[in-house]
Amino acid sequence: MPDLNPPQLAPLPPLQAVRVFEAVARHLSFTKAAQELGMTQAAASYQIKVLEERIGAPLFLRRPKQIELTEPGQRLAPAVSEAFSILGQAYAAARGGVDGLLCVTTVLTFASNWLAQHLGSFQLAHPALAVRLDTSARLTDFAREDVDLAIRSGGGKWPGLEAHKLLDADFTPMLSPKLAASIGGVKEPADLLRLPILDPGDIWWSQWFEAAGVTGHDLAKRPGFSMGAQAYEANAAMAGHGVAILTRALFKNELADGRLIQPFDLVGDDGHAYWLVYPTARRNVPKIRAFRDWILAEIACP
Repeated sequence: MPDLNPPQLAPLPPLQAVRVFEAVARHLSFTKAAQELGMTQAAASYQIKVLEERIGAPLFLRRPKQIELTEPGQRLAPAVSEAFSILGQAYAAARGGVDGLLCVTTVLTFASNWLAQHLGSFQLAHPALAVRLDTSARLTDFAREDVDLAIRSGGGKWPGLEAHKLLDADFTPMLSPKLAASIGGVKEPADLLRLPILDPGDIWWSQWFEAAGVTGHDLAKRPGFSMGAQAYEANAAMAGHGVAILTRALFKNELADGRLIQPFDLVGDDGHAYWLVYPTARRNVPKIRAFRDWILAEIACP
């Protein structure tokens, strides 16, 4: 028999006050939140005051030049963030067709040397879901950009984001067989210094040479320039223009068919990896779950 007297829900606070709280909690700044919402800092502070009066407790500790969430604020912030995420998803679905688009942003090399080569199997499994790839090295602001998932390199700890490790971002020198043959072969690490080094300012070079026991290389004084992506450096290396320091997992095909060679087994590792990331509040969105499950299974395949 249904309950004839169901419990009454607590009255909700004004939506504007909650929206301001979400922005201030995310930025930990009244100024930045006010700018995002198109209001004055005084108006944002007033909305927080309204919410604090409704709750009966302060939500922020105001300190010189900074603020931080109080314990009640810490409890409220993730729930409010998730609520707005759910509301945003519902609004997008109501506009029609938006859930049929999955936007993934990643760095150029991962996109061209791994994702583009595997993405066909995801499209076959999910033919109704269109994938839009955006290649960019900048960090993604999920709260302000129309992006579902990101693939980035780093340590794997980003507040508010779920992170799944995909590949180790290790590094080792690679070059074309023809360039190696031009000096009679590369037999020891110091031989690489007899050849042009692509992007000698890359910290990976110093770390690798140090691990190899090579000193006095003075890479900082070598001519060269940064190409901004491993994919570009690999192309230059395959063309015989120099030695590149690259991540093995992203150049398996080039190594397998002999366009590149890895002269030494020594591989550097600074603890970074490639990660799939997305907002924790959106972890159960069907299209995000579908891509996450697919890429983790694809990565696990030998």
